[in-house]
Amino acid sequence: MATASVCVLLACGVAWSGYRDLADGLTTSDAIGGESRVRPGEPVNVLLIGLDSRKDQNGEMLPKEILEKLHAGDGTQGGYNTNTLILMHIPADGGKARAFSIPRDDYVSYVGIPGETKGKIKEAYGRAKYHEEQKLAAQGVHDRPTLEKRGREAGRRATLDVVRELTGVRIDHFAEVNLAGFYDLATALNGVEVCLNNPVRDSFSGADFPAGRQTLDGSQSLAFVRQRHGLTNGDLDRTRRQQAFLASVAHKLRGQGVLTDPAALGRLLDVAKKDVVIDKGWDLLTFARQSQNLTGGDMRFETLPIEGFQKINGQDVNLVDPAKIKAIVREAFGERPAEPAAPADPTGSRSPSTTVDVLNASGVDGLAATVSSALAKQGYRAGDVQTVPGRASSLIRYGDGARADAEKIAQTLGGLPVQADRQVPANRVWVLLGSNFRPPRALPAPSGSPAGVGPAAAHGVPVAPQAPAPPGHSVDMGGIPCVD
Repeated sequence: MATASVCVLLACGVAWSGYRDLADGLTTSDAIGGESRVRPGEPVNVLLIGLDSRKDQNGEMLPKEILEKLHAGDGTQGGYNTNTLILMHIPADGGKARAFSIPRDDYVSYVGIPGETKGKIKEAYGRAKYHEEQKLAAQGVHDRPTLEKRGREAGRRATLDVVRELTGVRIDHFAEVNLAGFYDLATALNGVEVCLNNPVRDSFSGADFPAGRQTLDGSQSLAFVRQRHGLTNGDLDRTRRQQAFLASVAHKLRGQGVLTDPAALGRLLDVAKKDVVIDKGWDLLTFARQSQNLTGGDMRFETLPIEGFQKINGQDVNLVDPAKIKAIVREAFGERPAEPAAPADPTGSRSPSTTVDVLNASGVDGLAATVSSALAKQGYRAGDVQTVPGRASSLIRYGDGARADAEKIAQTLGGLPVQADRQVPANRVWVLLGSNFRPPRALPAPSGSPAGVGPAAAHGVPVAPQAPAPPGHSVDMGGIPCVD
């Protein structure tokens, strides 16, 4: 369903004359926070979130007639799973964009969710939302719209954090849409043409289509992208359906004059205002200028690899190799981590304007002191060194004026995720070391550091899957691709 949000934003963004109206009417979120994350001339990374929710932004159930059109049951199903996650990279030079779909059942490490350490990536949003609402209720907050709004913000933050942790790249912006948004998009476009390799019929999603090319209305489009039962590779084939649908929408935007049709653009603006949530710092006009190549079809979709399948705590999950995923995404996005440099001469000319606090959540004695000392030798001002409650992921947060140093420190420490944080004082960086941190060769290993234990083994993930993973595929946005 996240495909809906990017289609709406691209279409509306290209209509620059309507930008002011669009910006004034969109629902925005503070989930990313911090200072502007993208400088002029830099590439942009966008996370698209498709929420399998049958509720509106106030937590009210969607009308019965809408649920019937969505073939979405009575509204009690779905919860707040992010059944679609797409991480998109738009180059600064207008080159070919890249996008990775993240399978919803990937078994990953959670970040910042109370009492939760690992689980399916799709469940991070709902679990964080639940814990936030429980905390607010204990504080005497019982207003449903307030609980819903703040719970969803916690869910968005958790989703952003877990995707950063899995992929190792920054996220500059995000867009979120629910089931109704997908239906509204296809309806606003007066149908979308797709292509199937084989006929399908599935009572769960409502998909009932012949083989070949055909135009689907709103309800049929939702069934097309939601079907997984009866497909050879289940959820993974559904992911490719979503990619193909986005390619078909881009084809229609490009080839049938939608972007020059005021009435059609007006319908898309209405969809955006009703169904899409974006981060507050997103300048859609700049984004539209940079990403016109997307509506021109110059984009490639891929699915992040899985290593196999396993049943964990009674759930069927996808096993993943986080190091492998980080390498794939960073290379595709042009963010290959440089080999960590040797510590600089402490008598060098660097001015120690940035203070670095190192927080040890890894469980390895002496690790924070080791890292703090190494960074001090590179010219940074040593700050606090503390031991904090354990967590799996490592992260670097920075305050105003410290972005450049935070990014350099991240590379020195092996390419850690970097995030702006309003709670961090100006000209200060917080380095949070989780149990997945492994000191680069340029840094000395602290005594007691476990040797030869990779992240998967350290987190207790089974290394022998019960079933092999299916081969991966890619989809180019150059036409109407045929899929299973």
